[in-house]
Amino acid sequence: MRVFIAIEIEKVIKNDLADLQRKMLGKVDIRQGDAKWVNPDDMHLTLKFLGEIKDTQLVDVCKITEEVTRKHECFDIEIGGVGSFGGHSARVLWVGAGQNNESLLQLQEELETQLAFAGWPEENRKFEGHLTLCRIKNSQAGVKLAQLAKEYKDYSLDVVEVDSVCVFQSELTPHGPVYTLLGKYNLQ
Repeated sequence: MRVFIAIEIEKVIKNDLADLQRKMLGKVDIRQGDAKWVNPDDMHLTLKFLGEIKDTQLVDVCKITEEVTRKHECFDIEIGGVGSFGGHSARVLWVGAGQNNESLLQLQEELETQLAFAGWPEENRKFEGHLTLCRIKNSQAGVKLAQLAKEYKDYSLDVVEVDSVCVFQSELTPHGPVYTLLGKYNLQ
């Protein structure tokens, strides 16, 4: 099964993100197939993507996630600031979520460390809290969307409370991913 650990995002924020996507789409001239816009209902703040794991490993993942969350208190994160991954020709457009938030960084780092200790490979890239707006399939569209992201770099949505961490299964289907909640663990 394909598994990841994430923070759920409130419905009101998802609605705001849908509005942002509509605004951005109205300002850029790209073909429909040039970018795959993420359904806001599927948006979450990924802390660790584990990929394919054995069913028997799920118990360990949930146990580690629960143990780590028990050591951390609830905290607030700011949602805002559009950015991109991929340089001049963006591959991904995102909204920042908890950028440079020390509580979020400590939570993610401890999850990463404990999972690595249990045998999962550590991520090579630095963690950057974000919510994916779209994945870009065409380099020309990537250039246009990277420019558009700069126009929205100071875009601010809201501050939200993080009070739990979830383990999800991700099943890829022709109609997009289907996420199933496998465990939800409350912060202190």
